[in-house]
Amino acid sequence: MHSEELPYAVAYAPSMTLREMMETYGSDVWHYAFFLTRSREQANDISQEVFLKAYRSIGKYRGNATLKTWLLTITRNTAFSWRRSSFWRRFAPLGNGQETGQAMSAEKEAISNQYVSRIWELIMELPEKHREVLVLEIQQGLSTVEMALLLGVAEGTVKSRLSRARDKVRKALEEEEKR
Repeated sequence: MHSEELPYAVAYAPSMTLREMMETYGSDVWHYAFFLTRSREQANDISQEVFLKAYRSIGKYRGNATLKTWLLTITRNTAFSWRRSSFWRRFAPLGNGQETGQAMSAEKEAISNQYVSRIWELIMELPEKHREVLVLEIQQGLSTVEMALLLGVAEGTVKSRLSRARDKVRKALEEEEKR
């Protein structure tokens, strides 16, 4: 079996090595942890913990969802546990979570990158339930069915949250353009 087949080979997930899981889904898990916590350091710690938890319990993986969805569920639960812990309450994340980009060679590309960065800033300012569905859709490419499964809510709730989140970002952009 080739490594590019692993994400789709649910039946083989229990035999997947920790390294294969991390190589295949590491970026997805880290980005989701980052968007939930807004902290690179916490995203690093949570990602490590997620893969350790997943590896220890891979035998319990039933295949009801894709391996990616299962890992993102563990990521979400781990991030929420961290948030409730005393460590989270004592820790004050530094910075605004925005990645600084390289200087662009073309003016249009620079303007485009600024616009995209501003959209992500607006997404990060949304209430958590709205921010989370947008991140799952845009960054992780999950369907509404997968999001509903991961979040433990009805598919209609996911659709409603997505609609409201998009509207809030659109209205914020329109307000900024008026200024």
